[in-house]
Amino acid sequence: MLQLNYRDGRPIYEQVQEGLRRLLVTGAIAPGEKLPSVRQLAAELAINPNTIQRAYETLEQQGYVYSVPGKGSFAADGDEIRENRKKALLAQLDTLADQLMELGVTPEEIAAHCAARKEEKRK
Repeated sequence: MLQLNYRDGRPIYEQVQEGLRRLLVTGAIAPGEKLPSVRQLAAELAINPNTIQRAYETLEQQGYVYSVPGKGSFAADGDEIRENRKKALLAQLDTLADQLMELGVTPEEIAAHCAARKEEKRK
């Protein structure tokens, strides 16, 4: 399910969060499906349950999962997940585009770069 890289510079909770986000966005965890309990996932990954709890809380704040008291955490609706992720990534793109334009890169160059990237992905 999830793999941690202890050589990665990111904190463990961010790796857990990103791994779960990827599983949710790709549909590997279906909408409405129950996520492993905090204790269960912590035991599987051999890490502190507080680390898992932090990742779950962040994912809930971002709209990827929802909690039912006494029942656990569940995957949110797939369309909603993709829309939330799209909004977050577009906000990051706005920030990057602003920084690139401050460096003198034109909007046309940014668009051309995106088009070239799309072509690379097709191959």
